[in-house]
Amino acid sequence: MSNQSYGAAEITVLEGLEAVRKRPGMYIGNTGKEGLHRCLGEILDNSVDEYMAGHATQIKVVLRKDGSALVSDDGRGIPTDIHPKTGKTAIETIMTVLHAGGKFSQENYQFSGGLHGVGASVVNALSTEMGVWVHRDDKIHYLAFSKGKTKGEIDVFDVSLAGQRVPVVEHMVAKKTGTTTLFYPDFTIFEAVEFDSKQISEGLKQTAYLNKGLKINFVDENLNTDEVFCFPEGILTYLQDITAKDTLQTPLIQFEGKTPDFQLEVAMTYGSDYNEKLFAFTNGIINPEGGMHVTGFKSAMTKLINSYAQLKGFFKKDERFTSDDLKEGIRVILSLKMADPQFTSQSKVKLGSTIARTLTDKMVTEKLGTFLEENPSVGQSIVVKAQLAMKARIAAKAARESVLRKGVLESMALPGKLADCSEKDPAKSEIYIVEGDSAGGSAKQGRDRHTQAILPLRGKVLNTEKATLDRIMNYEGIKNMIIAFGTGIGDKFDIEKLRYHKIILMTDADVDGAHITTLLLTFLYRYMAELIEGGYIYMARPPLYQIKWGKKVEYVYSDLEKDALTERVRKEKSDKSEGESRDVKFEIQRYKGLGEMNPEQLWDTTMDPAHRLLWQVTVGEAAVADKVFEDLMGSDVDPRKRFIEDNAVFAEVDSI
Repeated sequence: MSNQSYGAAEITVLEGLEAVRKRPGMYIGNTGKEGLHRCLGEILDNSVDEYMAGHATQIKVVLRKDGSALVSDDGRGIPTDIHPKTGKTAIETIMTVLHAGGKFSQENYQFSGGLHGVGASVVNALSTEMGVWVHRDDKIHYLAFSKGKTKGEIDVFDVSLAGQRVPVVEHMVAKKTGTTTLFYPDFTIFEAVEFDSKQISEGLKQTAYLNKGLKINFVDENLNTDEVFCFPEGILTYLQDITAKDTLQTPLIQFEGKTPDFQLEVAMTYGSDYNEKLFAFTNGIINPEGGMHVTGFKSAMTKLINSYAQLKGFFKKDERFTSDDLKEGIRVILSLKMADPQFTSQSKVKLGSTIARTLTDKMVTEKLGTFLEENPSVGQSIVVKAQLAMKARIAAKAARESVLRKGVLESMALPGKLADCSEKDPAKSEIYIVEGDSAGGSAKQGRDRHTQAILPLRGKVLNTEKATLDRIMNYEGIKNMIIAFGTGIGDKFDIEKLRYHKIILMTDADVDGAHITTLLLTFLYRYMAELIEGGYIYMARPPLYQIKWGKKVEYVYSDLEKDALTERVRKEKSDKSEGESRDVKFEIQRYKGLGEMNPEQLWDTTMDPAHRLLWQVTVGEAAVADKVFEDLMGSDVDPRKRFIEDNAVFAEVDSI
């Protein structure tokens, strides 16, 4: 149980706030959109942790027109008394000292998603301005910061003056206690120029699913949108939403188990198809690579359904289900909350706490076992589904071995189109998958031959969403990629044999290029998902325009950046001319394709590690990714038609 007397003495200080602005990537991963969103997430996590500790009921997130972001909650409010070690107020300590917070013991937060996060102090360090308003004891305590440093003394005033003294008072949700944080990201550090409203909205909705009853209000002043997420039934509603278009073979099943330091919620069902959709979370943080709770769930399912099938006489002699048989068609959401979770990395993609496997196995065996005893028809449906999967597994294994025995991949001779690099260490090697021979030629000439390999793709990329495995394996472009990567595919896939730790998709910056990228991602997502989950897949971002004026040349990546650059240059010219209007002559070239760039330009803009822009492909919001792939690339026309109708307004007519 968390401590009601939450004060400055409970704030643990580990180390100072040094070098964050100099090396931000060490703390937030990168300075692109992911890093920008990480900063918002750090502040949000603090509010969600207050809810999980039983002290908050609502959170408000606002993206403001001036580029700032605000998070407000009605939790206990950051302590305002003097910290015994730093001699500063707890507010100043938390905001200016790295790893200072109340989450390093279980007295204040039994469960926390931000336990191993970088903390609010890093957000402060990477913001030009930051303000924190704490509502406690009928007073509001305000402290301002800039680039990690405190500005002035703490300002304390009566709550009745909030309307006069708090410029964001309309967004404060605190009634008696709470914290409101406003920060302006430093865009001399961040490459991303704005928050991704859609991505943030989806993340907040997911957070509301995982914390049943929590109300989250999301306002984007730039888009004039106002959304409220609140789900009293939590992950059961989550499961209902992600299976809304599925044909289900079992009803939705929900159960939970608890110990003083461990809470597990499970929502599951089976669909009529063979795709597994399993989403695992620990303290509200998604674990794309699963971990010990997933291992415990699958172990319990395998033992439980095998025992059930044996008891009910479904098996012939020596028949047994494997874990793979039981995953076909399953939809599962695992939401685990535990004290002091251990992850395999800072990004929390995989839970490593072994106790989670043991307790999950025990709780699933007990709770699901009871459910199946009380609902035998559901148990029978699961067994029948698994029997079909078992038969298909045996047949598919024989078919795959037959395909592979035909020699499609056996020789593993590198494809002739591949211009390989000389570096033999995969961690230092990267391969560009390039659209067309023309761009491939420029890439081969412009590359760093030591570390960069080039594989051109000719012709239309196969839509693997609809294709059979034998057709995929005989398609030259896909086959060349598989051989070049070195991992194999299917049962023979071995991530340890991966020849390049950066696989970069480099296509034209237009609609056709986006289509090719989508086709490639469909294949990778369906048949080599481990490459995405491991963080090996990237998308290059080639420039859309080259802009010349005088002796200067710059490259920009969108119409918005083009307009911003030309406007800035004109303004600078006007300022230097003391207000006299002097037009600037720009030479603007729009690249219709990578092939229009010479090798030097392609290197400077898209391949030079010191200057290029790469987007790492993740499965973070796996449910959304899976739905888009299926809607756009599947055989069902209606979802694709709806997507086109909904998004046609966003298309650039001159690029189609």
